[in-house]
Amino acid sequence: MKSDDDDRAMERMRRAATRAAEVTQGGICLVLAVSDGTLYDIRLRAAAGFPRPDDAREAARAILAEARDALPSLTPKEIPANPKLGPWASRGLLALPLQYEGEVHGVMICGFAQEVGEADLRRLHQVADTLSLELDHARLESRCRALEREASVREAAEDDKGDEVLKLSEALFAQDIELLRNNEKLGKIERLKNDFIEKMSCELRTPLNSVIEAIISVLTGEDATLSDAAKSALRCALDDGTAFLRTLQNILDLWKIKQGELPVEITDVNFRELVDEAIFSAQDTIGSKPLTVTPRFGDNFPRIRADLAKVNQILFLLLDNAAKFTERGEIEIAAQVDETPNGPVLVCSVKDTGVGICADDQALVFDEFFQVDEPASGKYRGAGLGLTLVRDLVTLLEGEISILSDVGHGTTIGLRIPVQLSS
Repeated sequence: MKSDDDDRAMERMRRAATRAAEVTQGGICLVLAVSDGTLYDIRLRAAAGFPRPDDAREAARAILAEARDALPSLTPKEIPANPKLGPWASRGLLALPLQYEGEVHGVMICGFAQEVGEADLRRLHQVADTLSLELDHARLESRCRALEREASVREAAEDDKGDEVLKLSEALFAQDIELLRNNEKLGKIERLKNDFIEKMSCELRTPLNSVIEAIISVLTGEDATLSDAAKSALRCALDDGTAFLRTLQNILDLWKIKQGELPVEITDVNFRELVDEAIFSAQDTIGSKPLTVTPRFGDNFPRIRADLAKVNQILFLLLDNAAKFTERGEIEIAAQVDETPNGPVLVCSVKDTGVGICADDQALVFDEFFQVDEPASGKYRGAGLGLTLVRDLVTLLEGEISILSDVGHGTTIGLRIPVQLSS
């Protein structure tokens, strides 16, 4: 049976893994801890950055030998990329031994999907150092309580054990002070990040909205002095400004989801109307392409209850992405509500006849800033955040997302989102 000490240690390791995975910006983190004080008997205790728990367990098995090799040196060790760890560690790994004053508690392994800077590496070291201190603190606490229990049973050795308890208590107090300092540093970093995001939101969105409104005002006016070329330039500027505002909003929404600050609000939803709104909003991307958008609904499609704003955003992002990569043909939106043992589920798919995605890239399309073509080519505009936001929104709604694609023939993205039926 697990003790309260074990539960607290697991929570500390999970929290550290989550922090480290966020620092890697699309990478992963595995925390392997020593078992029963045996240096080479290490086991997976926490992981973050993986889409499924099975992926984390498979990655731990693949990297176990390197993790054991990293322990004796007690110094960070770079590990080459391992294909078995998937795209989350394509830029290599870093093993950070978890040790405090010679006491080894395990190893934290961070995998990188992209290059990280010196500041991020320092933060990873800070996370590992803090976790090492927390684990050693827990070890001393456990030892201290054991001695206290032993001293109460063995009165003859009370004085000697009391001295040892006093020394351990002093060591615990010193570690408490150091933990407070480390957590204060980490908290300050988080506050600075939050302040930056909020300031970016205000400093960029406010003037950008003013520019967009001014352009719309000029275009809708009756100014006959504007030439056709000037009007065309203004429309291009309006399209660019709107696209930039949408990208900025996507970044802010992704940030809020990661911080747990995007609440789910359940209301009545007319799904057919949401689809119509999404099709209308995607017309700017469709433009003059010979492309039709066809909605198909299951028989007796019911009214449902879900988060209206987020479902609407998911539909638009999927349609916008499909229209971007489809020059001609059809985009089909199919939807139905299935009854399952766990309740009703909205089953929806967006299928296009576009360029398709090769098998190697299908595992990466939901990663932040990933783009099917080379960004420098400029053929397909965008920041590579749309499908990332779709995945995170679907996950926030406790749903699932899938992709099926064939190069040159099109792509189908499927969703399964739990909903409620309107009474």
